[in-house]
Amino acid sequence: MDQVFSALSHRARRRMLDLLMEGPGMTVRALASHFEISRIMVLKHLAMLEGAGLVVSQKAGRERRLYFNPVPIQVIYDRWTTAYTAFWASRMVDMKSRVEERAQKKGIRRA
Repeated sequence: MDQVFSALSHRARRRMLDLLMEGPGMTVRALASHFEISRIMVLKHLAMLEGAGLVVSQKAGRERRLYFNPVPIQVIYDRWTTAYTAFWASRMVDMKSRVEERAQKKGIRRA
């Protein structure tokens, strides 16, 4: 999970993921054409994305085809967002009940 957060912390890597979502199967050369950094830097960013499991590559002749893998992000979403959503939903229900109870005590009617 730390590798995923670390990989997502850089703007260029997030942009690479966006490009791979828009164009699955993009070659390294095509991906590198969107950046004004050296091909070596692109390859280093890709290595980090692959290490985090966010990018999967497939060799096709002399080229590598790149694909975005959303599973690590889904794992983070499930781990963090789902638990917090349930927590805050229960807090909102509790708050609504208290507000309605106070309104009834004061004789305020709902519109």
